[in-house]
Amino acid sequence: MDSTVKPEVYSDSELTKNKLPIVAVVAFNQITPFHLSVPCVVFGDKKPHLPTFDLRVCSVEKGPLTTTAGFSLNLDYGIEAIQQADIVIVPSWRNPGERPEEELLDALQQAHARGAQIVGLCLGAYVLAEAGLLDGLSATTHWAYAQDFARRYPQIELNAEVLYIDLGQLITSAGTTAGIDCCLHMLRAQYGAESANSIARLLVMPPHRQGGQAQFIDLPLPATPSDSRLAELIDWVRANLQQPHDLDSLAEKALMSRRTFTRHFKAMTGTTVTQWLLNERLAFCQRLLESTDQSIEQIAELAGFGSPVSLRQQFRKAFGVSPKAWRQTFKGD
Repeated sequence: MDSTVKPEVYSDSELTKNKLPIVAVVAFNQITPFHLSVPCVVFGDKKPHLPTFDLRVCSVEKGPLTTTAGFSLNLDYGIEAIQQADIVIVPSWRNPGERPEEELLDALQQAHARGAQIVGLCLGAYVLAEAGLLDGLSATTHWAYAQDFARRYPQIELNAEVLYIDLGQLITSAGTTAGIDCCLHMLRAQYGAESANSIARLLVMPPHRQGGQAQFIDLPLPATPSDSRLAELIDWVRANLQQPHDLDSLAEKALMSRRTFTRHFKAMTGTTVTQWLLNERLAFCQRLLESTDQSIEQIAELAGFGSPVSLRQQFRKAFGVSPKAWRQTFKGD
């Protein structure tokens, strides 16, 4: 018996119908491998039952590219990848004081003009700014370069406290690991919370970090037994969202004074107890709406909202749609 696997043949219409979204990641000489790996690990690795993309790492620079880690990169794609992409990601930039090649800036402008989503992670925001794509808009970048960015691009409203800013067709993120937050956000916005959560679990990181990069500007609080106790408390609350929680009850459970608990909680999460609880409950509702058939009344009870009316009000305020519309969008009910 012939066990050779025959290649499948598709018609042009079938190829168009089954076309994967093309994600072009722009590499360059002296790129930091970690920055390059961020979009690759989110959009490039093939994972069963999760969204799949046609990832193309490309460059306008010729020949093998150098990296800051001492090895070189041989790429299969040039500028044509940007011209064909649905999403173009600039994962960083080697030197904020260096203007990128005009060929790259032109390609980004043309991609934006035809409707592609353009993303600048970390110092990649400088490249988008040099291309003129952020003029009159808001953006973020690594906090250490915030003053320089604001000085050089006064026409751009810089917000250095957030992890990312999503303007729809244009997205910028803060530094380093905030690029992962940004890419997971993109996945969540397009394909729902479960897809983003699954990738986050594989990366062994939270699917959505609360707060912003402002919490990293100053030296973080040192690890102490109280911090460990607080981390355990946060895990417990996440597993018991249906119960009533407030600042006083959680401080008591953490064996801290109200003032000490507030300070440690803000340092760890970057936000208040009230806002954190709301965010966790809303995220839990998203997962239940997407992955279960439970009623809005049941979900409101499980998430600790107290009533379906409260859930609907908070959900619409946070996401701009009703829980029912969210379920229909991501679950198809």
